[in-house]
Amino acid sequence: MTRNTPRDLGRRRFLAASVGLGAASLAGAAAAQATDPYSGQTLERTGPAGATPDAGVVQYDTSDTRRNQSSFRMHDWQQYFDNLNNGAILVDLTSRALSFWSEDQSVFRLYPTSIPVSDDLTRRGRTEIIKKVEGPTWSPTPEMKRRNPDWPDFVPAGPDNPLGTHALWLSWQYYRIHGTHDTRKIGRKSSNGCVGLYNEHIKELYGLTKIGTQVLLI
Repeated sequence: MTRNTPRDLGRRRFLAASVGLGAASLAGAAAAQATDPYSGQTLERTGPAGATPDAGVVQYDTSDTRRNQSSFRMHDWQQYFDNLNNGAILVDLTSRALSFWSEDQSVFRLYPTSIPVSDDLTRRGRTEIIKKVEGPTWSPTPEMKRRNPDWPDFVPAGPDNPLGTHALWLSWQYYRIHGTHDTRKIGRKSSNGCVGLYNEHIKELYGLTKIGTQVLLI
């Protein structure tokens, strides 16, 4: 039998208190950032009526709260592509996940994504990568500007840029696969049409893809 000494008990109490304080701090910080300036969504804390949220657990409500999480489905590229020339990307909007296969089939990746906030902003079909940008700048589309006239006309590269650290231009005008500095968006309906990834994932995908990589959104 192991016997706890006063020093052991004191250390455990200290660690438990530290974890509690850290979780409470994270919850407070997340709650303070409850508005997304680029998607136009108000993100509110949610939970069962009358319940006190667990420390450090903050949920954000969108118009589709019950389906905020991704449910990955494995796909076989042969179901969707005739070949893997230049590599292939499959974006599954239902699973909210992006699959990548390299041309020689030596590399496969599966990443969680954000997807458009509504069906009218969602586009499906075949396209391809036509441009790759590290440190992208951002400007709202004319339609975004009409809906949100107070938005800035231009946002330089950096921590405030909604395209994150890297972006892949698609042949469809205004559509991108890009990173995001706001990690709450991943797994949610949170974009104005583009597909978003964690910055570390878009950086990896950026390195794996090339101009002409096939892209299919389903």
